[in-house]
Amino acid sequence: MPIFAVKTTARQERTVADMIASKDFAEIHAVLAPDSLTSYVMVEADDDGIVTRVLEEIPHARGLVESGGMVGTSSMAEVEHFLSPTPDVEGIAEGDIVELIAGPFKGEKARVQRIDETKDQVTVELYEATVPIPVTVRGDQIRVLDSEER
Repeated sequence: MPIFAVKTTARQERTVADMIASKDFAEIHAVLAPDSLTSYVMVEADDDGIVTRVLEEIPHARGLVESGGMVGTSSMAEVEHFLSPTPDVEGIAEGDIVELIAGPFKGEKARVQRIDETKDQVTVELYEATVPIPVTVRGDQIRVLDSEER
């Protein structure tokens, strides 16, 4: 099943995707508007003709992406990385110096002791604590500090 790239107005990707998805066409199977892909929406459909017809009725949709006068298609392998979310703990290593950016210890610096990728959690030890206390926080509640602060 081919996947077509639809050019959109910037910051209107979600609106265009919602409008395409709201159309009741059996030939359109899926619509994807990943946050990391600006000005484009991916549409899985039987052929480019149905997508072109649907886009005529949708504001902010500029048309199908073409290359050399031919409509380009993508494979599932090319868009697969948009479908699986990246864990918040990715890029964090044991021993890293981090700053807590949320929760009761917001603003505190700490050293990473353990990473639990399955739960997306990090156990840290606070720097300024008189007694080293391990604190477990979600991966999105910490920020790795710059290399000169490590």
